[in-house]
Amino acid sequence: MKCVLAFVGTFLLLGNVSAQNKKEIAIEAKINSVVKKMTLEEKIAMLHGNALFSSEGVKRLGIPELTSDDGPLGVREEIKRFDWNSANWTTDSATFLPNGSAIAATWNPDMANKYGVVLGQESNARKKTVILSPAFNICRMPLNGRTYEYYSEDPYLNAQLAIQSVKGIQSQHVAACVKHFAANNQEVDRGVINTIVDERTLREIYLPAFKASIQEGNAYTIMSAYNKVNGYWCSENDYLLNKILKGEWGFKGAVISDWGGTHHTIEAANNGLDIEMGSSGPYDQWYFAKPLLAAVKAGKVSEKTINEKVHRILWVMYHTSLSENHPEGSIATPAHSKAAYDIASESIVLLKNDAGLLPIKERQVKSIAVIGDNATRTFASGGYGAGVKAKYEVTALAGIKAKFGQTADIKFAQGYKANYLAGNSDEKNAGYDKPNQALIDEAAALAKTTDVAILCIGSNREYESEAHDRKTLELPFGEQALVNAVTAANPNTIIVIMAGAPYDLNEIKKSAHTVVWSWFNGTEAGNALADVLAGVINPSGKLPFTFPVSLHDSPAFALNTYPGENLTTEYKEGILVGYRWYDTKKIDPLYCFGYGLSYTNFAYSGLSTDKKSYKRGDKIAVAVNVKNTGAVAGKETIQLYISKVNSVVLKPEKELKGFKKVMIAAASVAKVALNINVNDLAYYEVKTSKWVVEPGEYKLLAASSSKDIRQVASFKVVN
Repeated sequence: MKCVLAFVGTFLLLGNVSAQNKKEIAIEAKINSVVKKMTLEEKIAMLHGNALFSSEGVKRLGIPELTSDDGPLGVREEIKRFDWNSANWTTDSATFLPNGSAIAATWNPDMANKYGVVLGQESNARKKTVILSPAFNICRMPLNGRTYEYYSEDPYLNAQLAIQSVKGIQSQHVAACVKHFAANNQEVDRGVINTIVDERTLREIYLPAFKASIQEGNAYTIMSAYNKVNGYWCSENDYLLNKILKGEWGFKGAVISDWGGTHHTIEAANNGLDIEMGSSGPYDQWYFAKPLLAAVKAGKVSEKTINEKVHRILWVMYHTSLSENHPEGSIATPAHSKAAYDIASESIVLLKNDAGLLPIKERQVKSIAVIGDNATRTFASGGYGAGVKAKYEVTALAGIKAKFGQTADIKFAQGYKANYLAGNSDEKNAGYDKPNQALIDEAAALAKTTDVAILCIGSNREYESEAHDRKTLELPFGEQALVNAVTAANPNTIIVIMAGAPYDLNEIKKSAHTVVWSWFNGTEAGNALADVLAGVINPSGKLPFTFPVSLHDSPAFALNTYPGENLTTEYKEGILVGYRWYDTKKIDPLYCFGYGLSYTNFAYSGLSTDKKSYKRGDKIAVAVNVKNTGAVAGKETIQLYISKVNSVVLKPEKELKGFKKVMIAAASVAKVALNINVNDLAYYEVKTSKWVVEPGEYKLLAASSSKDIRQVASFKVVN
């Protein structure tokens, strides 16, 4: 009788489950069946690389290799199986997508989703199961060599973008590999540095985007970082991998080491790593190869642990390479170019337009001097970061010629030499920061003869690169001297800065009338820039991180915690990262978080909440009216910050808790509605290991940037 009742109960349960749950139940059954048929040696073989970007499958059971590739800027060119040299394919040209901080500058999750869909489709076309993207470590300090690859300094902004990037990639049955978990915020000593970070800071600043990408984005894989966190390598950190990721967050997928980021066999196996990846053989000697097999036979790692790892890998495969209705993919298509253009055009930030030079009035401008190495440089590859063999890349000069060449005479001068290579020693790179007077004189002479000068300066992929940090915030290559000479020669100079991280723009901000910030902006960068300069696109980008007046205003430098001592760096600033630090410490930045101008203006009014009092678990429905007071349509990003009045614990002056980007027609009013979860106002209480929403009064700030507060309202949280 009991058996009959149990059967009936199971039947009723299965009868009520959703189609998605039925699919997951079927996948579990397949996985369990496959694992039972595998030998221990076959299981171990799946847990480590068998080439640069793959790990073993089980041919006799129909299990393919798990293939992966780099992806933050697009699917990298095909390399040889066992070394980093090009495989010399003719079919691996891909779409170069805007860099991470460019995506963040759009402040638009829809753009992150577009990025993800393109990356997923192109990964499929190249038969990649796992794409190593997105990367969204917090931009803790401005010199980090991978700031260009990451998103922003704010955990909430990072989280919203990460969720959509992951969803976009995985909509194509490709596994997103979110990285680098966790607190990987500098390149200097990245492979050995011990990051000391208190638990509240870890939970509030460095983990939220990862948590969101797992719980809301359902990311299938995650990459452990190179560094240690609080004394333990990230690839064998029981607290991060077992307790938080797999325990608290319920992560079902596989943890993949960063390449060469594994240090031990038993500790890594027992503390949560699933796949060891690296850059060189012999592969059977790796920690998770013969040594792991020996550890299992010696009883130091259980076969149950091995089975769980194999289960996780197969779970990823049954959602990707072994999934039903798997898309074929496509690569470097016109639709992908359009997506790259859309992202780039929304990322460009107008920093200054005091002289009203922008948008350029085509009928009035008959001659344009385009100056600067960055006007003709491409950014799809360079340095140590993963590059893309771009099918094409429109440079700034090419974009400007295409847009203005029919009505204006356009001439070019190089202006400076970008004589810096990431692979060179400091001695070989010596002098990279010195101006080239001959090139400067030539550029200034040209600028004198034209109606407008467009000066393209900034950085490049050699200067901002994985594996090293910059040593200074100063503009490289003697660019400031070039700026001074060209702006003196022609007051109608538009300065365009192409870079992925903050720089010292103090002199430029004071003396230059017109400043535009672009990025390493993808395959359509030149066209997007030209359309912004022409007014075809009204700029709507907002800065994703703070530009300090001085490097020593930045918390990591103010507190002397970078690059660390004795291979240890302590995050003494705690939760006061980015604008949280500048606001709370009353330090004026050069350009604040969330800043960006438009060719129109916006007026805010009528900020309100649906109630005056809320409880934990409630949603705060926020409404605000935003009027476009100008003559052209434009997009505005409404930023909602929260400030706790008289908090009993240390809190930043304000924290971003909501944002929304809206297009508003000229002279029109948009009624903007946003929701904030009361639970998102919580701080992490270390004593109880709980998230606590403090009761009391809160201020709601509707803003155009972190320093430009337009409307203020109040509400209360009650127990």
